Amino acid sequence: MSATRNDSTAPASDVRTAAVPSSAGVEFGLDGAETCVRMISPNGAFEPNAAAEEYLPYLDRLTEADHRRFYRDMVVVRRFDTEAANLQRQGQLALWVPSHGQEAAQVGSAYATRLQDHVFPSYREHVVGMIRGLDVVDILRMLRGVTLGGWVPEEHGNFHLYTLVLAAQTLHSTGYAMGMQLDGSTATGNPETDQAVIVYYGDGASSQGDANEALVFAASYQTPQVFFLQNNHWAISVPVARQSRTPLYLRAGGFGMPGTQVDGNDVLASFAVTAKSMDDARAGLGPSLIEALTYRVGAHTTADDPTKYRDPDELAYWVARDPIVRFRSYLQSRGIEQQFLDSVEEEAADFAADTRRRALEVTGPEQSVIFDNVYAEPHPLVAEQKAWLARYEASFDEGKN
Repeated sequence: MSATRNDSTAPASDVRTAAVPSSAGVEFGLDGAETCVRMISPNGAFEPNAAAEEYLPYLDRLTEADHRRFYRDMVVVRRFDTEAANLQRQGQLALWVPSHGQEAAQVGSAYATRLQDHVFPSYREHVVGMIRGLDVVDILRMLRGVTLGGWVPEEHGNFHLYTLVLAAQTLHSTGYAMGMQLDGSTATGNPETDQAVIVYYGDGASSQGDANEALVFAASYQTPQVFFLQNNHWAISVPVARQSRTPLYLRAGGFGMPGTQVDGNDVLASFAVTAKSMDDARAGLGPSLIEALTYRVGAHTTADDPTKYRDPDELAYWVARDPIVRFRSYLQSRGIEQQFLDSVEEEAADFAADTRRRALEVTGPEQSVIFDNVYAEPHPLVAEQKAWLARYEASFDEGKN
């Protein structure tokens, strides 16, 4: 059930204590919550709850091929995720940011966007980038430290750069959405060309000033924008219950925009809620916030050890609600053939192996590239610095003679 624009007060029953819960999923009402939109039950049965009723028509947009694509992408990106973590452990990457457990939230929301939309990720949306046309090796290239940013968004489905500064992308996306309003690329009544923005961020980033400032500007200017908050329950070692005494989607009402809570481990629910929110944004109805309840099964990054701060029982609770297992059970209930499921596993293995091979072939750019694109036009000071570096490096060769 969506919060209305005037609903900024949580019911007394929704107020949380400051204590860290033994099970974040139970504490925040993932199971059986009336406010959390769900289409598929944890055991894979299609059982839309009351909160899902208004979103059911959006499922009519999906075909059997879409269902297969959802499953394929979730399986493939998890295998890629595992391979990338292995590459980091073997010294081939400086860092890796796992997405294990968040596949359904990302796949469902990504497919709810249109080609003309703009996507602003944080640093964990690997499958979103893949869906928008990004070569995932470009992500590995960035985390190997051999690029100066990553990729050109316009050449990769308007998928913007990863942002390692927490919540900075929320401001970037809001500014971009305001620009859309100024240049007339939204709310024209043409669904084929009207644009909207979606920005991904996490429960930890929701505590940052940038995220709250972005929400203020978005609400003030009624930007064509969706804030997709992936509540994976841990801001590194700080649980979400310590950050917020109420469910995060209720914060939207305080900024004057609708807020919806969705079961982020349900790919169909994620798709339907995001599809409606993006449609509303393109139509000029202003911004909205989606809180996708999911879980970060792995570490925050490969520099982190979650066993130091997480309860094993909590991890087991969420592993039992694995989004891929859930959707596979749903597909099997609809008669999906085992041959397809087996072919996806084979494709995922091939994808991971190919990714590893190409990642190991990545080399760094020429050092002089650091001077390129500093300014849009040639600049005499940059040219002078580039020439100085060339002379300096050449002086080492002179000393060898």
